[in-house]
Amino acid sequence: MSPKLQSYDYAAQLLASKDFFDRSTRVLDEADSEFRPRGEMMTAAQLVAHVAQTLEWFIEGASRAEGFDLNFEKHARTVAEVKSLAAARQWLQAAYDKAVQFLRSRSAEELARPLPQGPVMGGQPITEIVWAMVEHTAHHRGALTVYSRLLGKVPPMPYAG
Repeated sequence: MSPKLQSYDYAAQLLASKDFFDRSTRVLDEADSEFRPRGEMMTAAQLVAHVAQTLEWFIEGASRAEGFDLNFEKHARTVAEVKSLAAARQWLQAAYDKAVQFLRSRSAEELARPLPQGPVMGGQPITEIVWAMVEHTAHHRGALTVYSRLLGKVPPMPYAG
């Protein structure tokens, strides 16, 4: 077994991304839930819900023999129903909790196993989902800081406590 696999805490990386996300978006409040820069874009609440849903999607895809659920229309419909930023944040917390539990409950060998074959990361080690989740979360964290600025709010620097 690789010492690197034994000693690396993938969940810690994911939790760091959550801290950055929470700091960057904390200026948004419930009154901002339905804000969207343009009509075809997700609202602030929907964007947070999308991040939560995608964390769950990665864990599910890594856990199922058939891999990732590619019914993106269904996923979009679920997110479109979210109207509350508070509810979206609760979903996000639960999704992070599930992802951390998944990562910390697997052995290094289990995390090194390949993802199911398919168009999304097929055959790569399960650990690669961590980087995908971190990057996806960072992408939407940035979008939400733009939303904040459009609302006249100043989001704090994500890397400072």
